[in-house]
Amino acid sequence: MLGGFAKSLFGSSNDRYVKSLNPQLAKIAGFEPALQAMSDEQLAGQTALFRERLAEGAKLDDLLPEAFATVREAAKRVLGQRHYDVQMVGGIVLHRGEIAEMRTGEGKTLVATLACYLNALPGDGVHVVTVNDYLAARDAEWMGRVYGFLGMSVGVIVPNLTDEQRRNAYASDITYGTNNEFGFDYLRDNMKYERTSMVQRPFAHAIVDEVDSILVDEARTPLIISGPTDDKSELYISVDAVVKRLVPEDYSKDEKQRSIVLTEDGTEKVERMLETAGLLQGQNLYDFENTQVVHHLNQSLRANVMFKLDTDYIVKDGKVVIIDEFTGRMMDGRRWSEGLHQAVEAKEGVEIEPENQTMASITFQNYFRMYPKLSGMTGTAATEAAEFYDIYKMNVVTIPTNVGVKRVDEEDEFYKDTPDKFRAIAKKTREHAERGQPVLVGTVSIEKSELLSDFLVQEGVEHSVLNARQHEQEARIVAQAGRESVVTIATNMAGRGTDIQLGGNLEFRMQDELAGMVAGPERDAAIDRIRAEIAEEKARVLAAGGLFVLGTERHESRRIDNQLRGRSGRQGDPGLSRFYLSLDDDLLRIFGPDTLFAKMMRNNIEDGEAIGSKWLSKAIETAQKKVEARNYDVRKQVVEYDDVMNDQRKVIYEQRSDIMDADAVGDVVIDMRAETVNVIVGEACPPNSYPEQWDVAAMKARFDEVLALDLPVDDWLKEEAIDPEIVEERVREAADAQVAAKAADLDPDTWTQVEKSILLQNLDHHWKEHLATLDALRQVVHLRAYAQKTPINEYKQEAFALFSRMLDAIREDVTRTVAHAQFRMDGPPALPELPDFITSHFDPFTGEDDTRDLDAAARGLVRAQLPPLSIPRPDPVEFGEDPATWEGVVSRNSPCPCGSGRKYKHCHGTVTA
Repeated sequence: MLGGFAKSLFGSSNDRYVKSLNPQLAKIAGFEPALQAMSDEQLAGQTALFRERLAEGAKLDDLLPEAFATVREAAKRVLGQRHYDVQMVGGIVLHRGEIAEMRTGEGKTLVATLACYLNALPGDGVHVVTVNDYLAARDAEWMGRVYGFLGMSVGVIVPNLTDEQRRNAYASDITYGTNNEFGFDYLRDNMKYERTSMVQRPFAHAIVDEVDSILVDEARTPLIISGPTDDKSELYISVDAVVKRLVPEDYSKDEKQRSIVLTEDGTEKVERMLETAGLLQGQNLYDFENTQVVHHLNQSLRANVMFKLDTDYIVKDGKVVIIDEFTGRMMDGRRWSEGLHQAVEAKEGVEIEPENQTMASITFQNYFRMYPKLSGMTGTAATEAAEFYDIYKMNVVTIPTNVGVKRVDEEDEFYKDTPDKFRAIAKKTREHAERGQPVLVGTVSIEKSELLSDFLVQEGVEHSVLNARQHEQEARIVAQAGRESVVTIATNMAGRGTDIQLGGNLEFRMQDELAGMVAGPERDAAIDRIRAEIAEEKARVLAAGGLFVLGTERHESRRIDNQLRGRSGRQGDPGLSRFYLSLDDDLLRIFGPDTLFAKMMRNNIEDGEAIGSKWLSKAIETAQKKVEARNYDVRKQVVEYDDVMNDQRKVIYEQRSDIMDADAVGDVVIDMRAETVNVIVGEACPPNSYPEQWDVAAMKARFDEVLALDLPVDDWLKEEAIDPEIVEERVREAADAQVAAKAADLDPDTWTQVEKSILLQNLDHHWKEHLATLDALRQVVHLRAYAQKTPINEYKQEAFALFSRMLDAIREDVTRTVAHAQFRMDGPPALPELPDFITSHFDPFTGEDDTRDLDAAARGLVRAQLPPLSIPRPDPVEFGEDPATWEGVVSRNSPCPCGSGRKYKHCHGTVTA
């Protein structure tokens, strides 16, 4: 109570923070008259003046008021839009590395120009991260006019660009792109063999649009670059044969979680069978040498016990096809991950297709934490404020609206079941549409959208269902959802970043109606006519009550519900919102099916009857808070596990960078060789042992295998003063002399290139294998909880031991390769090509891969195409018209000049036998 009184008297901490920025707003306004008096050339010249002041020692904070005022004046001249004071507050918040929570329609896209311009002045580059390619290209083109006016360059990163185009885009002062594109470019850069072929610059500042979607929702799944693995069919078949001999007493299962665990007796039985099959190393199944086997065993158990033929999958044309558990549809082309699909194939005796092995991966949490300054903006972030601070160290600042919100948020209505609810929704939608009010119906899935569509058809309501995968089409439909009597069904996440304007959107109507009309008086007259029609229609929609947002059920997160509500009531417009719920809804079904409330609802409510109360709405909000907390714990666990890998990833990537940047790497190779010799000698000559106790035969065999040396070790042992240190020194000298002789046959630059290539290829090979082992370890380490051990601590210990072993293996393999290789160079050594790989980032809501790049497109994995934009594309003219002349001219990893969208090596550059 006292807290509420103090809040009403002094305002919340957020209110006080926003109020503290008023002196800055006054300074910005003070520069406005002088800037208004400048010519366009003088205003554009401000950028050079600011950069001079930075070079003289000024700080960005010193320049903020004048720089913000400059952007405001430029936007007014170029776009006809002047930043409001609340937008200036948003810009200051972004500059300070915080999250600006601004309501839908408050102009976040324009707000970003302020912080972008100021932080791009040092020349280190600012990245603006959007949720889809359409918004990245749209905002780069739209806001790029302001930056261009002020003399700054703008780049945009979308799929299907060449490395050269990407490098130019990243070299710009401000670069727009999606989270996927930025993340995959980082991973690809760290798979390349030359610094000059990398596309990104060192990170400086990122501004994340729709920050809650990118840093919370999409952060549930990592970005993965994968490639085909070695064929492990025999291993799957062998493990499957072992599992099929188990009986129900050998394991316990949890059907709800679809998990299965061996009992103690079952474990002993499996160990004996694996030992007989030659698959077990040592005596214990859970030694980490058997991590891969345990992983395959667990997947085979799940495949044989938990996954049923004709229920979870079918076998069609010799292939295992997944059946969607919700729709019952076949999902051609989709495969279960982490070896489960291969385990099912082994179970059914069909051809086992090789799984894709992770070659590089990173979570969005760890990617974005690499930026020295990170900020974001969205309409809904306050409910996740604790997570943003814990993981990203960003505070959420709620920015007041420019005009007060007039939207009416009505109480939820509860119905007995889904048909009753959907009938009521259809009837209510028809009533509002008939009075001229636009209706936006939000659903949680495409399936629910289609089901509701059937009810609206029965009610005779014209409507459009937004379930397109193409983001431009989404934007077009959502932008026109504010027209008179228009009814739009959309998933809650669809069309984010697009403003719903009452009466219609001028830009899209011009695109639709004036597409073929050339510039001139006739076109100008048509634009004036459309503008007048929109104004008249807007007046009628306002009179009807503005946009009616109707939610078909509550989402797990209050934030998603708030996003849906926020579509209505922009910039002081009237609006209405209401949610319709039933006991069949996922939230109520999962988090309270046996409550007293549910029983009362079942027994006492008539068909078609609705109830509503603040108490029920409060109960739903409490359930949502519980789910949010659980989801946060899941994401936090993802970060904890990835943090372990992230520390190792940093070491490997820094090592790669050092190798690429070094003028010579001979010292590194010599140190690796010396360490390898020490290990070999140490294994054969234990401390405090006598020469006659040494394992000389094993030591000589290892020298031959690793160093390609046949050394007179037996003669050395006849010397009285011989000890392990002397042996090590003589072996090192012999090995160094052998390699020096090889190096003498090549010129120094060529030899350096050879050493770099060997180092990088060995580093990459072992890192890839290490990632596969860590993936498998992560799948099985939770079993340690049964031994009263903390899985994450066990994972850290095992991962550290595996990393140490990997470093030892790298040293030995580099030494072996240099010692055994024969070099006959006619010219400089060719660097190896990057392997074929597939990028993937699974949408946590649909389970579908939402990446679109050249590699995926070449394999037909991509359905959605990039909307037509003014983005540079490879010019086929420069390569000539005859494909026969392209060989040796076009890079094999570049897009084919024929325009197919495939890589050259997958198209006209295909090597035929």
